[in-house]
This record gives sequence, structure tokens and C-alpha cells, in this order.
Amino acid sequence: MKAPLPLIMLPLLLGCSCNKTERTSESTTPDRIRTLDEMPAGQLHVFLKGHAGDWRRDTDRSRGVPPPPIEKPCPSDVARIALVKPDQLKLGTTPLAAVINQRRSRRAYTADSLTNDELSFLLWSTQGIVETKKDEQGRVINQFRTVPSGGARHPFETYLAINRVDGIAPGIYRYLPTEHQLALVREDRDLPKALTDACYGQAHAGQAAVLFIWSAIPYRTEWAYGYLAPKLIAVDAGHVCENLYLAAESIGSGACAILGYDQATFDRLIQVDGNDEFTFYLASVGKVKR
Repeated sequence: MKAPLPLIMLPLLLGCSCNKTERTSESTTPDRIRTLDEMPAGQLHVFLKGHAGDWRRDTDRSRGVPPPPIEKPCPSDVARIALVKPDQLKLGTTPLAAVINQRRSRRAYTADSLTNDELSFLLWSTQGIVETKKDEQGRVINQFRTVPSGGARHPFETYLAINRVDGIAPGIYRYLPTEHQLALVREDRDLPKALTDACYGQAHAGQAAVLFIWSAIPYRTEWAYGYLAPKLIAVDAGHVCENLYLAAESIGSGACAILGYDQATFDRLIQVDGNDEFTFYLASVGKVKR
């Protein structure tokens, strides 16, 4: 993504087709409108102001289509990494007022590694599940997490480019929030330069102990909110990243959000199609000198 949020990325969101792998044959959502100036006045009003009075209630939810999965499936043969369970974590006890007061975007990292506990805490703080809601058939229909999300739709998947975490080989991983585990995408010891280059020379992207890479699956939110989805997804991204900032600060680390990156390169890196799922936001995390 080469331009800052919010408006320059909205045509991208609006242009993304719904997730074909997560939709059903019953879905009849209209074709995506490609640009803001092509959006009908009533829908533009809804998009910008969030007023439901002019909202065309033609979403898949209103038609009774089952919700999409709350997490991408993970093949059974993929290697998984166990993380310290949330109820066993002893981190994050710094007073909230102190954390908020000292929060900064931190780009200068030491060569120290994060521990499994620390990485587990950061992942739980940004996408951890605190409650699960099921329907009458016992199917999971909603998950309430440590961050707010419009309608609890949580449109993001969390990928990690790991350089230095104790006991975990460098490489690309995906966080599985329902199991609180990591799924290996591929091991790779040559990530630092590739990450820096893909972020247009921002050194902290490659020097970080971990680079958080959030992808968006628009249909998770489109299923419920139609044309409101791009606005909700953009706002939700801020919720997630701010939790990362505060959680990192509370454990003596630092984080820095990144919006300057090459979209296609990161989509290839995390192995997504760039349409139904695409890289949305990045943040580096590492130990900092105090």
C-alpha cells in the first residue's frame, strides 16, 4: 500500500470482490462499486456517516446466508507452534496510565529476541478470543476478542514475519486465534532484507524481532454490513494496531505501524491472492533501549 489511510485505500476495499472461498451459492450481493465517485448518493451517505436510513438492506446476512468462517481453515499437515496460554501469562501488569503516557512509535530495536511469553501476549492482546457465541446447532457464529470490531466481524488474519523469537525458527507464520497457536507458512532466514526492501527501505521493518502483517478478508464484514464494510474495516485496523502499541510498551518493547509497503510483494510473502484476501496493515515490534 503506497499511500496513507484512509481515503486512498477505500477504492481498493470497494473494488475487492467478496471472498469466494467463504461465500455460499445463495449469495447474490451486487457487484462491487469500484470508486467512491461511482457510488449512488444514498450509499455514499451511509458509507461516510453510518446512517442506516438510506442503507439498502441487501446483505447476505439479511438474506439468511450463513456467516463466513471466523478463521481461515488450517490444513491438518501444517506444522504448528504452541504458544503460552493466555491464562498462564504473567505479563502486562504495568499501570495503564503509565503505558499510555510513554507510548511512542519506536523504530530503533536492539538485537534481543522476544520470548514465547511475550509473543503470546502480543498476539492475545491484538486478536485473542475472550468469548465464543454459538447458534442452536452448536456452530460458532461470533467471537468476542480483545479488540472491538464492527458487529464482532473481525475481518483480519494475523501473519508474522519472525526474525528473533526464542525457540521459533525465522520465517512466516499465521496466528490461529481459536487454538492460540502459530501455523507455519514457510521457514525463511533471509527475511530482513526482503522486508526492508518491500517497505521501501524502512530499516526497522527488517530489523524488528517480529513484523506483524495483518491481512483483510472483506467478506467477513461485507456479509453483515454491505457498503459500510470498507469504513468498518479501516476503523477496525486502528483498534488492532493501538492494542499492539500498548501491549508492546507494557513489556518493555516497542512497535511502529507501517503504511508504506509494496502490496503485491507482501501478498506473495504471506501467500494470499490479493483480492479476496490482501495485506492491509503492518507493524514492527522489537526490544528497545530504555
